[in-house]
Amino acid sequence: MEAIRFSILINSNKQKVWHTMLDDKTYREWAKEFHVGSYYEGSWEKGSEIRFLAANEEGKLEGMLSKIKENIPYQFISIEHLGMISNDIIDTTSDEVKKWAHCFENYSLLEKGDMTELIVEMEVDPNYKSMFDEMWPRALNTLKKMCEK
Repeated sequence: MEAIRFSILINSNKQKVWHTMLDDKTYREWAKEFHVGSYYEGSWEKGSEIRFLAANEEGKLEGMLSKIKENIPYQFISIEHLGMISNDIIDTTSDEVKKWAHCFENYSLLEKGDMTELIVEMEVDPNYKSMFDEMWPRALNTLKKMCEK
C-alpha cells in the first residue's frame, strides 16, 4: 500500500466544511467527482458501518463497505475500508479485497485563521494512485466551491 495525501484551504469555518463534506445532500454533490450518483448509506458515528455506493450501468450497486474508526466532530474522521460491493454483492474475503482491506481514509480539519485546511490521507494500492491523484483535487475543489458559497 502507498500513502497519499491531499489538502485544500477553504475560506469557511470548519463546522460548515464538516457538514458540507458529510451531510447526505451535499456529500452527493462533491462525491460525484469520483462516480456520478455516489452516495452513502449508514452513519458517520464512531463504530458504525457505512457503505459508499453508486449504481453501475446495469443498475446494480457498486462501492465500498467500511467502518467509522474515529469521529471527532469538526476535527477528524477515520474510515476503515473492509470490503467491496459489486453487482449488489458484498465481498470481504476475496484475494483482491484482502490486498487492501483494513486500509484507512482519514480527514483532518485545521483552523487557519478564518479558513479551514482540509487534509485527506489514504492508503491505496499503487495501481490506483494515478486515478486518485486525478479525482481528489477535483473533488476537493468542488467541496471548496460549495463551502465558500
